[in-house]
Amino acid sequence: MKLESLIRLNRAIRVIGFDDAPFVRRRGSQVAIAGIICANTRFEGMVWGRVRQDGWNATDTICKLLIGGKFLPQLHILLLDGIAFGGFNVIDLPLLSQRLALPCVAVMRRQPDIIAIEEAIHRLPQPEKRLKILRRAGTIHEFGPFFFQVCGETPEITAAVLQRLTDCGKVPEALRLAHLIGAAIVKGESGSCA
Repeated sequence: MKLESLIRLNRAIRVIGFDDAPFVRRRGSQVAIAGIICANTRFEGMVWGRVRQDGWNATDTICKLLIGGKFLPQLHILLLDGIAFGGFNVIDLPLLSQRLALPCVAVMRRQPDIIAIEEAIHRLPQPEKRLKILRRAGTIHEFGPFFFQVCGETPEITAAVLQRLTDCGKVPEALRLAHLIGAAIVKGESGSCA
């Protein structure tokens, strides 16, 4: 069922939210990622994987965690905490949406500093390739407390869905839980969600 219909009929929206766990910056190290499945704001399941710091495998890793698994057929939307994990392992948002046949959204807590991001990327190998993937994610939209990029759905429907998936504040619950659980597994206790 399409997101617009789920909102109109007041039906549960099944979402997975991905965030990377805390990591020590060492070239080529592995960074844990948590994917938390919720029905609206109720926790329903979890996947766990690893990506390479500043690598190229974040998009493939997310796909491998979901394709062929029990959760993908139940999902209506996928959320990412930002457009990159483990530093600048940039996620190809249109490709992710296409491969999973789901709307995919990179959610940000504030308007990103594009100049600072580009400067940081230019200190890494193959900066132009990273910037090309980053630009493929499209326009950063601002609706209420949310900043996001989306592929596979309109910004207006996406903003309504984000509101529905957020218990309080400006972080959808699946992303808030991914942040807390990732920190608890890596550090032994959860940290605050900024």
